[in-house]
Amino acid sequence: MDQSYTRVSREFIRAQRAGKRRYITGFDGIRTLAVLGVIIYHLAPSTLQGGYLGVPIFFVVSGYLITYLLIQEWDTTHSINILGFYGRRLKRLYPALVTMLLGTTAYITLFQRNLLANIRGTVLTNMIYGYNWFEIKHGQSYFDRFSGESPFTHLWSLSIEGQFYLVWPFVVLALLLFLRKRARAAAILLGIAIFSAILMAILYDPANTNRVYYGTDTRMFAILMGTAMAFLWPAHKLNANVTPAHRLILDVAGGLSLLILIYMFFTMNGQATSTYRGGMFWFTVFSGILVGTVAHPGSDLNRVLSNRVFSYVGQRSYGIYLYQFPVMIFYESRINIGNHPLFHSLVEVALIMLVTEISYRWIENPMRHYHYGQLTNDVRTYLQQPGAHRLANSLGVVAALLFGLTAVGFVQQPAAAKPTALQQTITARQAAAKKKNEAAAKKQKALAKQASKIKHDKAVAFSKMSAANQKTAKYYFLTADELLTSQQTPLTAVGDSVLLDDSGDLQKVFPGAIVDGAVGRQADAVPGILNSLSQRGQLAKNVLVNIGTNGYVTPDQADQIVHAIGPDHQIFWVTAHVPTREWQNSVNNRIAKTADQYKNVHVIDWYTKAKNHTSWFVSDHVHPNDHGNRYYTSLIAKTIFKVNQKK
Repeated sequence: MDQSYTRVSREFIRAQRAGKRRYITGFDGIRTLAVLGVIIYHLAPSTLQGGYLGVPIFFVVSGYLITYLLIQEWDTTHSINILGFYGRRLKRLYPALVTMLLGTTAYITLFQRNLLANIRGTVLTNMIYGYNWFEIKHGQSYFDRFSGESPFTHLWSLSIEGQFYLVWPFVVLALLLFLRKRARAAAILLGIAIFSAILMAILYDPANTNRVYYGTDTRMFAILMGTAMAFLWPAHKLNANVTPAHRLILDVAGGLSLLILIYMFFTMNGQATSTYRGGMFWFTVFSGILVGTVAHPGSDLNRVLSNRVFSYVGQRSYGIYLYQFPVMIFYESRINIGNHPLFHSLVEVALIMLVTEISYRWIENPMRHYHYGQLTNDVRTYLQQPGAHRLANSLGVVAALLFGLTAVGFVQQPAAAKPTALQQTITARQAAAKKKNEAAAKKQKALAKQASKIKHDKAVAFSKMSAANQKTAKYYFLTADELLTSQQTPLTAVGDSVLLDDSGDLQKVFPGAIVDGAVGRQADAVPGILNSLSQRGQLAKNVLVNIGTNGYVTPDQADQIVHAIGPDHQIFWVTAHVPTREWQNSVNNRIAKTADQYKNVHVIDWYTKAKNHTSWFVSDHVHPNDHGNRYYTSLIAKTIFKVNQKK
């Protein structure tokens, strides 16, 4: 090594030591924004529709930092210690991950055994960083917040990062060895990133986003964007002493990119086609610009994002991301949060930070700095004087307990997820509703032809009704006029599992009702279903909407539903009774505002009717039991009758 290189290396090392903290804390600020976005999204998706986009930001930051550190090591030593790289990654990532997996599995084994399905595959694929591909085949949608949400779903992103860490030192080494100009390396990486984004657009399936959402090949463009930035824009080669004009350019670029990212956080829907066909890619581009400006030591944004709060949260962002799902899911399984969502959201955030802090202080930091070469000596010392190591004894007992409970969970994993009694009921009623829909469609046409001729006597006496009708009217608390009118009323009902659960009762009172329901259905899917029904001639003059059980309804989604039905139809929207979810009140407020905005929209206030009647529901407090379905059907019939009588 010549003297000039030695001198430059020494100066670089001194400069690196002097400026290291600034570079790291700047990225802590970006990590903070990303992790807060993810958490807020899961606490309030309607407020922050694009909170899931925190993951691409993490990917860009990871791609940049890992590549930058490898390039920095090469520039300093003309070599890359690959084994040392793997050792640092394992010490940083594995202890907290293993703790989270064991702790969560132990809790499931004790308290939520319905989540034991696929537990062995879930834990083992997370241990080898292949969980994202396991999720594609076995997992639920990342956006399904109601149907037995898994506390492991979010770990898909860590698997992609683990796969990246496995191969990336070799890729960087090859690029540095065989390409003299680093701009060429950046161009190659950007080209592959664009190909990945195109692949996402090609493979996107609106009916099932799992393949493109979880796939390594379709999500790698975010990491590659960060790696290309590291080749073009390595922080250690950027001069902090920039001209005022250059500083202004950096600040404007960083500030605008940050504002655009925040805007996209609030507006980009994770289930929209545009998100997967360009939207997420452009979000990543602006993330790359933000990372580049923060990496530059002459940028003011670097200092803005280096405050103590952001540094604190950013350093713990890995733990916050790890523990957020288990805390929220387990908390919400025990507490009905619907009536006080803000309070419970604050409690959940506090619990997440508490668990994260414990993990950071007692697991992540100690294990990251532990010298595993002395493990044999430490074990020998412990065995010689076990009584002198109370902390080790306590931790050992906890670890043994977690391992034991996890083993029990592995053994007791069901061969297949058994449908609950509610799921069996809904499936059976869905099949029955489909059989009745064809007859209902024919009956609707007949009713439409007779509508101008039929005039009911409002004073119909019970004694003049058939015995079957008398029994039906009494069962659903209806007057003779209400029942006979309902039997002659064409109706199209679109909704989720609550509607399916009631479909048998609804079609008994409304024989001309076509029912289209699906488990887990959310508001964004409804306009397309309504358009399809309209094209088939199955959209009756009266349309019942039961949407809001599984997630928020945004103003745009509500407008789209109303417009898809049209102004010449009467729309009856049932309020949501979901005391276990934070979106209950928001959905019901949106329904009320939509009714105020459109004259043909009418509220069927199931929430107010049922909120004090826990005996009307099965154990999830959301789906009515047979007794509750009587009141649910009765309320629908009475409301539709009352509105139509005024027309």
